Amino acid sequence: MTVRPELSPDTTQATIRATVLAVVAEHAGQEGPLLPILHAVQQRLGWLPPQAVVTLAQALHLSRAEVHGVVSYYPHFHLQPVLGAVVQVCRAESCLSRGSEALHAQAQAHAEAVGGCHVESVYCLGLCALSPAIAIDGQPHARLTQQRLAALLDRLVEKPSSAPLASSQGASA
Repeated sequence: MTVRPELSPDTTQATIRATVLAVVAEHAGQEGPLLPILHAVQQRLGWLPPQAVVTLAQALHLSRAEVHGVVSYYPHFHLQPVLGAVVQVCRAESCLSRGSEALHAQAQAHAEAVGGCHVESVYCLGLCALSPAIAIDGQPHARLTQQRLAALLDRLVEKPSSAPLASSQGASA
C-alpha cells in the first residue's frame, strides 16, 4: 500500500524543485527513467505540479512538451491535487462481466455526494480470477459486491486516506 502524503496545492516551488532533483538523482544512470521518476515524484508530492514538469524536463534535458505528453497520456498521473483516497475501479473485460460498471457508478455517486475519494477507471488490476476488483490507495479489494463497496467507501469518510483499509473477506490480494 502506498502511503500518500498530505496533499497541498500550496507546496512551495523550492520544495517541488528539491523533491524532483532528489528523485532524479536516485534514478541517475537508469535508462529511460522518465516514468519511474514521475511515479516517485507523484508519490512524494501527491500530484505533479507544473513546476515539477518544468524542473524534470530541465534535469533530463527534455522539452516540457515531452514530459507533459507522458504525464497527460497516462491517467494515473494527476496534474491537480487529489484530495481523499484514490479509488481505482477495474473496467477490464473480466471485471466488466462481473459488474464493475455498477461499482464504478456507485463509487462515483459516493464521491460526488459524500466526498472522501477520487474515482478512477483502470484497465486491469491483475485480479481477473477474483473479479470484480478495485484498489483503494493501491490496496486491492476483490470479489466485490455493492454492499462490500459501500462499506469500504463509508470507511473512507471515517479514516484518513493514508490509513489501510482491511478487506472484510479474504479476497483481497
